[in-house]
Amino acid sequence: MRPYHQVPIVECGEPLVEIPLNLFAVESPHPYKKLGAPYGEHSPYFLRSGVVNSLIEAQNYLHLLRPNWLIQIFDAYRPVAVQQFMVDYTFAQALSMQGLTESELSQTQRQAIWQEVDKIWAQPSLDEKTPPPHSTGAAVDITLVDDAGKIVNMGSEIDELSERSHPNYFADHSDPNSQQYHSNRQLLCTIMEKAGFKRHLGEWWHFSVGDQMWAWLNNQAKADDPVIARYGRMI
Repeated sequence: MRPYHQVPIVECGEPLVEIPLNLFAVESPHPYKKLGAPYGEHSPYFLRSGVVNSLIEAQNYLHLLRPNWLIQIFDAYRPVAVQQFMVDYTFAQALSMQGLTESELSQTQRQAIWQEVDKIWAQPSLDEKTPPPHSTGAAVDITLVDDAGKIVNMGSEIDELSERSHPNYFADHSDPNSQQYHSNRQLLCTIMEKAGFKRHLGEWWHFSVGDQMWAWLNNQAKADDPVIARYGRMI
């Protein structure tokens, strides 16, 4: 269990609705669908209705600060089956990058690789008390696109298994490129938090509102005014 799984969920019953993609930039083709992730009849471009409203609000804030820039949707709703697929895929990719095969792994090596995967990917739990954030329809992975239509450089790729994924990785680097990466990440965080989202502590691209992680992060900052999660697992 992760710390945020201690937060109780009182499901509000809000529906999943389609993200109005005409208001945003979109990763196309969808990054996990093109790998074969089993979405079935479910679309990755859905979120809870209240989360969609908050995302539109964040896009409006972005326009005030950077006219003609867009939030780019990388991933949103994710059924637990897709979460399992991507966890397994990432583990296999980590093996490949190290030139290893699963059959030859020592227990220590296996544990070390899973620890790296777990930094990015929540376990695909079917327990209603511990849903993966994306399976609640409350979490979204995003970046920014500038007024020339180019993806803004954040210093690392979404889902990258490295220390560079940490939101503040570049904060203490003095070279101009690193400072720009940090500034870009802070811009993304600013517009999202202004709309009520909270950022994942280990991923610059992951934001949520209304789920367990969001509630836990709120409660860390405001222990005297705790909140609970209102979105549980959908499928």
